[in-house]
Amino acid sequence: MSTATDTTTNLWGASEHTRARFDDLKTHLNSQVLGQPGLIERLLISLLADGHLLVEGAPGLAKTTAIKALAESIEADDHRIQFTPDLLPGDVTGTDIFEPETARFRFERGPIFHNLVLADEINRAPAKVQSALLEAMAERQVTVGSRSYPLPELFLVMATQNPIEQEGTYSLPEAQLDRFLMYVQVDHPGAEIEHQVLHLVRNQARRHETPRFDPVSQKTILNARREVSQIHMAQPLENYLVQLVLATRDPSPYLEGLADKVEWGASPRGTIALDRCSRARAWLCNRDFVTPEDVLAVAPDVLRHRVLLSYRARADGMDANDFLQKLIGAVPLP
Repeated sequence: MSTATDTTTNLWGASEHTRARFDDLKTHLNSQVLGQPGLIERLLISLLADGHLLVEGAPGLAKTTAIKALAESIEADDHRIQFTPDLLPGDVTGTDIFEPETARFRFERGPIFHNLVLADEINRAPAKVQSALLEAMAERQVTVGSRSYPLPELFLVMATQNPIEQEGTYSLPEAQLDRFLMYVQVDHPGAEIEHQVLHLVRNQARRHETPRFDPVSQKTILNARREVSQIHMAQPLENYLVQLVLATRDPSPYLEGLADKVEWGASPRGTIALDRCSRARAWLCNRDFVTPEDVLAVAPDVLRHRVLLSYRARADGMDANDFLQKLIGAVPLP
């Protein structure tokens, strides 16, 4: 018969195993995607917080490589969708196909029915196609005609967009942006990392393979998500988190000069996202409690796309990053 001590030991052992697997996963991804540790951490946070990621960066910054490396490192299938102006919603979700031999319609699943979906250059498709992702990202299902089809329990969309070319692109509407857990901006690496990238590519070309890695099981990922939900957040820190989100809607109590710079702030979905991401980062740092540093580390990426600045702010050359930097510095820490 098992004793209470045995049970505690087993549970602790399972937790240690889960954390160790994610430590190995993080190390492996950073060895395959050089110079982008922030992107790798955000990918893992999204995986743990059960959310989606929007990544903006110039071509060639390993955005596609990152999601493919993640897909190869966990027990999950992946699919890349190249968004183009002629793409149709059915090309993403799937469509009903008429079968003459049975005189019935059969639903042919689209590429959205995968665990990891890369929506490459999402802003190159019109709003009608972008909106095909709304239900999938928010409700984890796809509705075609009168029937709804559930998506996998492990489901993550990583969308990319290119900030350089704006001709022939369609800006994502606010409702679409709000479905993304985080909006991450990536930049070019330094000279040292550039040399490391060269050596990595040369070595892979010689071996024609990447280092073997034992994939992380979906069961381990789901266990990690449950552990993340149990991470402790002190009440003063929770109050700070809520006040930070409220300040994006009305910054006047903290900094009068920002009051006319914002039209709309983050919704309650932003509060939930900030809570989940803070807990996930604390778990990745091998802590069972959230610190102010966790909240501050993820706040810009969680709130950047949920703030709509006024015309006055844009006329003054202020963007969302400038606004959030001033706001976060003004809201007092607990």
